[in-house]
Amino acid sequence: MKKRKEQKFNPVPAFFIYVVLFLFISVSGYAQTVLGDVNTNGTIDIVDALLIAQFYVSLNPGNFNQAAADVNADYNIDIVDALLVAQYYVGLIDEFPGQVTPVPTDPPQDTPGPTNPPQQPGVIGFASQNGGTTGGSDGTTVTVSNYSDLESAVSGSERRIVRISGTITGSGMMKTGSNKSIIGSGSSSTISGFGLNISGQNNIIIQNITFTNADDDSINVQEYSTNIWIDHCSFTNGYDGLVDIKRGSSYITVSWNHFYNHGKTCLLGHSDDNTGQDTGNLKVTYHHNFFDNTDTRHPRIRFGHVHVLNNYYIGNEYGVASTMNADVLVEGNYFSGVDDPTLVGYGSSGPGDLVERNNIYDNCGNSPQTQGSVPSFPYSYSLDNASSIPSIVRNGAGAGKI
Repeated sequence: MKKRKEQKFNPVPAFFIYVVLFLFISVSGYAQTVLGDVNTNGTIDIVDALLIAQFYVSLNPGNFNQAAADVNADYNIDIVDALLVAQYYVGLIDEFPGQVTPVPTDPPQDTPGPTNPPQQPGVIGFASQNGGTTGGSDGTTVTVSNYSDLESAVSGSERRIVRISGTITGSGMMKTGSNKSIIGSGSSSTISGFGLNISGQNNIIIQNITFTNADDDSINVQEYSTNIWIDHCSFTNGYDGLVDIKRGSSYITVSWNHFYNHGKTCLLGHSDDNTGQDTGNLKVTYHHNFFDNTDTRHPRIRFGHVHVLNNYYIGNEYGVASTMNADVLVEGNYFSGVDDPTLVGYGSSGPGDLVERNNIYDNCGNSPQTQGSVPSFPYSYSLDNASSIPSIVRNGAGAGKI
């Protein structure tokens, strides 16, 4: 049975939507464009308008071409789009406000384009606290294209902006020093076969890189590392964790990343018996990430104070697990086909607190588990409506989308 969390919004009443759209059914029309043709049958008709309206009132999980639905180009799929499609169908308008060029029927999900949503500039969440995260800003810029040059460039604590060109291959875990911005110089910048180890370091930004085939972790943050921002990267097919954060590390933001084709995705907290090192630390924000058919750990949390907002989950074994007295707020996320969207306790780990609000649960196996209350967060943020998260995150998360 499909389960859905009741949403808090102020839509035009559903009966009014259908009355308005029903008035258009007796008139026919045709359009030689894909924008508005959300069911991709080659025509723009009342069915397309109804699908958009159903999505807006949460009767449809978005099983249509969402790139074709935002006909007014405001980065939301809402009743205005439905009415515009209906008006186009009956000939009241000749084109859509967002119509510049036809939208492809099946746009590549990992290619940047005009459908990319506007994104909040700079770091938000916990990495914005504790003095902020600036990476190698104002430092020397160096471009690297091989393992040895990258290893040299990311070493030490000197401020440095390191740009990765092409694919760099290697093995093991590369030690990464403080005050670095490690940024892909193009949409295909790749680290393959190895990962980055941030141990006892601070003030590091990692952006716009594809991590693949790591023989250990793709990124490992540990030993009281602070102020780390991992943003707009793609992660796939690693051996162990994709982004693991542990051993007293804190003030970290993981944002706008695409995780796919992997099992154990994001561990937060080393082990159940690491109480002394982790208690009071592990302050982490996860926002606008795409957990795309990955299995577990999105994240799996011990001890931390964690904010999980506006992420897109699809086809996972479980979404978020709060254990070992963690404090976790899960809000504004979209869970689709997830067996267990949220868990309180996992495996041999005792329970943590978890509060959920303003999430959408589409065709999920079990209801979200919750417990207790969660302290407030020390930063301001803007929350996107969960109904818009599939289109926003698909079009904005991952390498090449910045």
